[in-house]
Amino acid sequence: MINKQTIHNILKSDAGVAALALRVPVGIILAAHGAQKLFGWFGGYGLEGTGQWLESIGLAPGYLMALLAGSAEFFGGIALILGLLTRPAAAVSAFTMLVAIFSVHFEHGLFLSNNGYEFALALLAATVALTIHGAGSYAVDNVITKT
Repeated sequence: MINKQTIHNILKSDAGVAALALRVPVGIILAAHGAQKLFGWFGGYGLEGTGQWLESIGLAPGYLMALLAGSAEFFGGIALILGLLTRPAAAVSAFTMLVAIFSVHFEHGLFLSNNGYEFALALLAATVALTIHGAGSYAVDNVITKT
């Protein structure tokens, strides 16, 4: 059972405004990519198309993997924008980026122009930083910890 002090420790952050400056754009990027996977928005393929592609590269069952990756990105991104459960959302997003790096992009090298891992690596770095430092100023997590 998680006690009140543990929840407080997970949500509390002294990271300041810098975390806000990192959270919002990273959250927007993640939410948009998740929306592509889940809903087919912004030129994405939705769950069916993304699931078929994931299955084709060996991530099976593809539909479930698309649902998990899309949900981690979309809901994690929304949570980061709001500063809601920032550390858990960032940690799940970081794990999702690790999977993307090693299952999709690594074999193509670093550069994005070759479908490499540089963009996913930047998102990994940002989400790891948010996992460590938390939401910072102006976050819903701060409202939760005061109650």
